[in-house]
Amino acid sequence: MSPEIQSLRRDIEQRMGVALQSPADFEQLIQQIWNKQHRVLSLSTIKRIWGYVESSSMPRLSTLNTLSQFLDYADWNAYLVALEQRKESESSMFMGEGVRASELQVGEQIEVTWQPNRHCVFRYIGDNQFVVEETQNAKLQQGNTFYAVCFMIGQPMYLDNLLLADGTLTSYVAGKRHGLTSVTKI
Repeated sequence: MSPEIQSLRRDIEQRMGVALQSPADFEQLIQQIWNKQHRVLSLSTIKRIWGYVESSSMPRLSTLNTLSQFLDYADWNAYLVALEQRKESESSMFMGEGVRASELQVGEQIEVTWQPNRHCVFRYIGDNQFVVEETQNAKLQQGNTFYAVCFMIGQPMYLDNLLLADGTLTSYVAGKRHGLTSVTKI
């Protein structure tokens, strides 16, 4: 699929708050489109757009219009214009309140919060690495370790090499939509 259609898919998944990966997910999208727009898209069409089944054909303009309208754009062309404007601002510098790992001494702790009512305390163990000391309402668990370079209010929190209790090594992002709500050195 084209990069524009891939962006459309990502935007729809973000709107729905879930990655669309199964027929049940696709049916949920179809139902939400019906509820919002009273338009019907077929399951096979959605499966093709999401690459669940192989297809070499491009989606019809009417389908792209319907998906764009689900995202509150007038049509596919309006979505493309907005996407082009967004590409110009895909990267940016950010400054503001927060804590950088380079500012911490080994053993110091930071407390971070994000929506909805997530709370964690991390202890710095050196070389941009942290251990989870406390966690409330978050997927992180006490004892998990990870690498991070900064925690900034209003920005997502990106954790790399997150070591889970079962030995799985992964990456994690928190506050993806609204960023961290507070960052405090304690």
